[in-house]
Amino acid sequence: MKLYSFDDMLDEEFGPIGTPERDAFEKEVSDAVEAYKEAERFRVAREQMNLTLEQLSEKSGVEKSQIKRIEKGKPAMLSAFKRLSQALGIAL
Repeated sequence: MKLYSFDDMLDEEFGPIGTPERDAFEKEVSDAVEAYKEAERFRVAREQMNLTLEQLSEKSGVEKSQIKRIEKGKPAMLSAFKRLSQALGIAL
């Protein structure tokens, strides 16, 4: 059984660093990590304020389902992010 490094596996699957396919993959991963960090920031701020999803929805005017999506790192409208950041008192 031959073992491969993670970098070798990435090279085989997406090509070496600098190729369009690899760059697209690296960007996708980077974007997903950033989305997770933002989602976590919103969730932590909400929990620190002891707000339920329903309470934050009423305070911000953003639907509960949209807040859930944002807290999971899913795409959302910029206006929803703005209203939530204002309601939570955090920078966007």
